[in-house]
Amino acid sequence: MITIGTNPESRRPQRRSAVTCSVSGGVTRIGLSVFCLVVAAAGLLAEDIKNSDCLLCHEDQTLTKTNAQGKVIPLFLDTKRFAASVHASNACVSCHSDLTSSHPDDNLPAKPVGCVNCHPAQPGHETAAQAYATSVHGLSRRQGASAAAACSDCHGSHYMVPVKSLESPVFKLNLPATCAKCHSNPGLTKTYEIKYPLAAAQYLDSIHGRGLLKMGLIVAPSCNDCHGVHDIKRSVYPSSPINRANVAKTCGKCHLGVEKTYDQSVHGQLSAKGDLRAPVCTDCHTAHQIANPEGNHFKEISDQRCGECHRDRLAHYEETYHGKAMKLGQPNVAPEVAACYDCHGYHDILPLSDPRSHLSKQNIVATCRKCHAGANASFTEYDPHADPLDREHSPAFYWTFVGMTALLVGVFTFFGGHTFFWLFRSGYLYLHDSRKFREAKIGTQRGDEWFTRFSPYERFLHILVVTSFLLLVITGMPLKFYYTDWAKFLFGLLGGTQVARTLHHFGAVVTLLYFALHLGSVGVLTWQRRHQLRDPASGRLSVRRIRDVLFGPDSMIPTVQDWKDFVAHQKWFFGKGPKPQFDRWTYWEKFDYFAVFWGVFIIGLSGLIMWFPQFFTRFLPGWIINIALIVHSDEALLAAGFIFTVHFFNTHFRLEKFPMDTVIFSGRVSKSELLHERRRWYDRVAAAGQLDQFRVRDEWERWKGIARSFGYLFFGVGVILLLLIAYAMISRLTH
Repeated sequence: MITIGTNPESRRPQRRSAVTCSVSGGVTRIGLSVFCLVVAAAGLLAEDIKNSDCLLCHEDQTLTKTNAQGKVIPLFLDTKRFAASVHASNACVSCHSDLTSSHPDDNLPAKPVGCVNCHPAQPGHETAAQAYATSVHGLSRRQGASAAAACSDCHGSHYMVPVKSLESPVFKLNLPATCAKCHSNPGLTKTYEIKYPLAAAQYLDSIHGRGLLKMGLIVAPSCNDCHGVHDIKRSVYPSSPINRANVAKTCGKCHLGVEKTYDQSVHGQLSAKGDLRAPVCTDCHTAHQIANPEGNHFKEISDQRCGECHRDRLAHYEETYHGKAMKLGQPNVAPEVAACYDCHGYHDILPLSDPRSHLSKQNIVATCRKCHAGANASFTEYDPHADPLDREHSPAFYWTFVGMTALLVGVFTFFGGHTFFWLFRSGYLYLHDSRKFREAKIGTQRGDEWFTRFSPYERFLHILVVTSFLLLVITGMPLKFYYTDWAKFLFGLLGGTQVARTLHHFGAVVTLLYFALHLGSVGVLTWQRRHQLRDPASGRLSVRRIRDVLFGPDSMIPTVQDWKDFVAHQKWFFGKGPKPQFDRWTYWEKFDYFAVFWGVFIIGLSGLIMWFPQFFTRFLPGWIINIALIVHSDEALLAAGFIFTVHFFNTHFRLEKFPMDTVIFSGRVSKSELLHERRRWYDRVAAAGQLDQFRVRDEWERWKGIARSFGYLFFGVGVILLLLIAYAMISRLTH
């Protein structure tokens, strides 16, 4: 259908012969057929059709046609713009050679214009038409893909300007937008299953796209620099510049030095042998979304790219501090977090046996010193890819892993059972005689006579224990469970891994401080009571008196009586005996006490090794850092899990204590509670006439609300951390 204007009755363009014509709906109203017959009779050929004859219709701005899909296509030709085109001197029939003087009455649509006749081959080169014919676009059109790009889709049609003109659609600055007309079209990308439907958008945000389009650097590559001009081919074709075998050469057109370095690397040598496993430029940098190496996420991205081939190496690297910090969003500061290329190199990766390798015996110390100034040969024995299950190559690491796993399972199994049976027994008694149980519970928490259990100094130390422990867990557990969303959120809340690491070190210092203060207080107390260790008659040290002090009822050292109390308690759990009475310290309190000694020593020493690795590797092998990492991590998990479950239950969550035992804040305990649970202590002190030494009358009632608030905050945070740890462990097992 061809129409001129919106009202065919009012439009009558004039030909030179003064014959008027108007076409509407394919029906000739006046004289056009007659004109065509006259022209034919006069012997005029198609080649004699002048541009002015075509412009009689195509100069009308309202001239349109509707294609088979119902789309309205304008047929107007702007003569001013055409006069500025490279084809201004061409006759219309030079390109539209299939048209005759009968057009448009012959009802034959114009055929696609062929450009081959005017663009012959240059000496030694194929013509643009020949190159196009074998390209992905040309082959697609031959196979019926009518939407595949033709010459005019890229170069334009009637207003074509020189390629180097700023207005040309194929000028370097304009080419990305020209290619994007098809390669960002959702309909086309889906219909023709284009492999990279987001290529255009990715290119715009890449270092190449920003360099070209935002900074105007004409040397930055555009689409045709990588894919070719008329001979664009799919990557499977050996002659394609983006074929795996040719990618390095293609990128080397701009990055010549990098290409030479890559060719000599282990990857380049493997690629030269035709091994498809060898990574090429696009495997590491991608094809279209090439990132700036100075960007904040380039290190993490590069690690993941390396891991696509070296999955096992990446998995074990991610278990190191560097890997965990990287996953948790460590800023891109090389001295703080080492990515794969910081150790192995960039494009010059070589086998360890090659003297030029960054990790060869000749160079590895210098490589480590880029970040660790005091590194020595022993330090380099640290293995950032150590596999705890590889008994053959890492026996010490393997047995440490087995030992720590056995310790974790053993402790939680034993004390988990202890807690369960205690809870079951208490619940049974509550249900069996709830009134009596409630009365006993109220009696232990209220009373008019109170006795001191903890001195102000001991309560102060406990505050240090609680605050430092929570700080260490909050800043340490996200590293262990780095793969969870809550770990990333928590580190983001803290201000990143740098801040978290500083806070963790501060918590460690406080831990060592309260441990030293406690040992100091024990030493002072021992010195003050040194006379109790001597025989009054002779004044000499008495073995019996030393034994009585070390293993007496006021001592924290476990004794045979503690074992008897434990056995009696287990019998009570199963209803096989009466509920035992305890002295000043119970067997579970003594376990908790010495667990702190164990934990501070094990966690503290392993933590110091990781904090000051250069110092410790002066006299220890580097693989001790691997051992320290697994010991520190698993022992910390054991401590956190034990405190937040077993200790919280024993102290706060068992029914007679719930919701919280405030004795560690107030330092005092009621007479009712002593008679209910620690009668042996009360009877012993009463028999010795020492009750007045422990009896207290203070203002606890006035500030217990504040103390309880802090207590709820402390173990509330602990419970939340426990749930997060459990979630992290379950999610790892289920994936």
